[in-house]
Amino acid sequence: MKRDIVDYFQDLVMIDSESGFERKIADKVIQDLRELGADVIEEDRGSTEAGNIYAYFQGSPDKKPIMFCAHIDTVKPGNGVKPRIVNGKITSDGTTILGADDKSGVAQIILGIADILTEVTAHAPIEVVLTVKEEIGLQGAKALDKSRLKSAFGYALDAQDIGDIIIGAPSQNSIKIVVRGKEAHAGVEPEKGISAIRVAAEAITMMPLGRIDHETTANLGIISGGIATNIVAKQVEIMGEARSHNPLKLDQVCSDITKALEHAINKHQHENMKASFEIAINREYSAFYVHEDEMPVALLKAAMAQLNIIPKVQKGGGGSDANIFNAGGVQVVIIGTGMNRYHTVEEYITIEELKRGQALVSELIRQYSRVD
Repeated sequence: MKRDIVDYFQDLVMIDSESGFERKIADKVIQDLRELGADVIEEDRGSTEAGNIYAYFQGSPDKKPIMFCAHIDTVKPGNGVKPRIVNGKITSDGTTILGADDKSGVAQIILGIADILTEVTAHAPIEVVLTVKEEIGLQGAKALDKSRLKSAFGYALDAQDIGDIIIGAPSQNSIKIVVRGKEAHAGVEPEKGISAIRVAAEAITMMPLGRIDHETTANLGIISGGIATNIVAKQVEIMGEARSHNPLKLDQVCSDITKALEHAINKHQHENMKASFEIAINREYSAFYVHEDEMPVALLKAAMAQLNIIPKVQKGGGGSDANIFNAGGVQVVIIGTGMNRYHTVEEYITIEELKRGQALVSELIRQYSRVD
């Protein structure tokens, strides 16, 4: 399978694969991986749509594999993508995303491995994991059968610039709040009601939100409630999140949010009327941190040096499949693919960066294959 990555990438982005509807793209990459000689398994998907894809390339029997992962789903609007090349940049026609997040990573992995397979020298075994439903809560990675993984470490191709090395990412808690008051006619007897909207507003003003410190954030992103302007609102629902690289700080933020609700509720307790609330806090994924002197980062720096890529080691603020792999015992750092303005219709990737990402995958395999 000898393909130009620009053509191959454009082929991939033209295949519809919004989260939960990855069947066609899964069929394509399974065929391509098998054409390269990989043993490929598609996990039990429990539906007519696609499951996670696991591929194994045989290599030197005395070495553990090196793993590469990416996700094959996209955000919306991701159907009917029409790629264009303008001044060395690949873009959509402006009506959809491009899908470089994360099909640039998929293309770089598959064609980077393809290049290695044409070389005479022996290489280490290679594992490839392509997940589904990453964009809607890392669902594919969470459901992955991790017992089949043989690698001790690997790389998630799912960050922005070539050279980016994301060695840490925060934990995230999802937060769901229901505030209950008492309904009444807003024009005739409002004093007989308790406005859930007012109670919620008072609580929100006391909550720690936004950038709390260099490693902690919190946000309320969705609020809904009330049924009519002439009715004192009986119920408000709020959805948000909190993130931190520090688990103690994450717990404290969620505790402070709960205390703000308690304080607001206590101000609206009357003999015949009482406000109340419920809060559900769930861990969506856990933080990870990989030290710079450990194998995944050291190997990556060596590969980048060989390709004259300047490494930019950093912590990230978002969650990815890497959080799930690290929690499962496989050290995974995130590397950039060259994608820009992702999750928007202005998304693009340059041809140069697309090719450099392919070369980086190949060089990582070479570097690891030489390690004793």
